[in-house]
Amino acid sequence: MKIILIGIQGSGKSTQGNLLSEKFSIPYLSTGHIIRQMAKEKTKTGRYIKETTYSGLLIPDNIMIPIAADYLARKEYQNGFILDGFPRTVEQAEKLSTHIDRVIYLNVSDKEALWRLSGQNSNGERHDDTLSAIRKRIELFHKLTEPVLGFYRNKGLLVEIDGEKSIEEIHKEILEKIK
Repeated sequence: MKIILIGIQGSGKSTQGNLLSEKFSIPYLSTGHIIRQMAKEKTKTGRYIKETTYSGLLIPDNIMIPIAADYLARKEYQNGFILDGFPRTVEQAEKLSTHIDRVIYLNVSDKEALWRLSGQNSNGERHDDTLSAIRKRIELFHKLTEPVLGFYRNKGLLVEIDGEKSIEEIHKEILEKIK
């Protein structure tokens, strides 16, 4: 099974992605995690990614599409995956070369996402979690990623979930809707 998780930062994608990965015994792939790892690299690309994510901007399609394609081509993802953080633009969705079974949209309000994230930045692990960067990514989600929902809705692949319920309720609803 090949599943994409879409939602604004703080919507619970990683929580649900890990639960689904465990349930279906397929790997969970977070492009956000990949990007944060690349941002630590002392390379030209690493510095560019760090500066871009720190400001709250998205990595441009011409860089992000090959990164995602490279990972998805790996052997461990051939029999299925839970993909979080990609695609974030319609161009990325159109260029995604693998078959997708379901796209799960975890719908939460901006207010709920900001509330959830406000308590997570105290450890300072993520350089890209400043309040201004989070607000910018939420704004970009509405501008660039919401059209991706329409792209997958038109293909009959989109499943919308109320992401403001409990973790257990959300997981149960996802499992009911993807069968």
